[in-house]
Amino acid sequence: MTRILLVDDDVELGTMLAEYLEGEGFDITNAFNGQDGLRLALDGGADGAFSVVLLDIMMPGMGGIEVLRELRTQSRVPVIMLTAKGDDVDRVIGLELGADDYIPKPYYPRELVARIRAVLRRAEPINDSRSKGHSNDKGGEKDDEVVLGKLRLNTARRVAAFNAIEMELTVSEFNLLEVLMRARERALSKNELSMKVLGRPREVYDRSIDVHMSNLRQKLQSVSNDAGLIETVRGFGYRLRQDI
Repeated sequence: MTRILLVDDDVELGTMLAEYLEGEGFDITNAFNGQDGLRLALDGGADGAFSVVLLDIMMPGMGGIEVLRELRTQSRVPVIMLTAKGDDVDRVIGLELGADDYIPKPYYPRELVARIRAVLRRAEPINDSRSKGHSNDKGGEKDDEVVLGKLRLNTARRVAAFNAIEMELTVSEFNLLEVLMRARERALSKNELSMKVLGRPREVYDRSIDVHMSNLRQKLQSVSNDAGLIETVRGFGYRLRQDI
């Protein structure tokens, strides 16, 4: 059974939401403050690691942003932020710190379930049969490997490397890089990237893909001597340079 950690100081809401999610087949652990949430997210407990963390941003004491910042220094567990409606600043900060997605309050439980399942699917290798079965020195991929110049992904082990230097990527960043690599020279729109990487249509004024892309760019720059591997197609989206 998929284990989910719900970190929210609202005891009544957390208890009700846990009952609903358990009815959907998830194993829920509640934490009602940031300190306990961080400890549980890192330790996992006797039953093993959590598959997803649902993290409320607005909590007294240790807030969600601080929990996320500390968590990302030690773990790449997928995180969905629970944010106040219209709270764009905290939303962007959370994505910049490595959250995988967000859902604004108040939300429909069925929408939250859909977001959880989308994040879980993202943790699995992307299946693109059109891209399989071709491999060469310049670029190609096998069933569990994608290669483009000095970039190499092992989708089974979820390992990304540039010139044999491994990178610490979140689930969303890894999948974003995989989608770009499989597209080869083709530019991908932000709408297409949102569907393939986040598993949902891009919303109006949604900056999620842009923030994930910015994080990925920084990590690529750190291992490639600032080579500028990702190109922006103005007014459309992104693509990878082919002369990597």
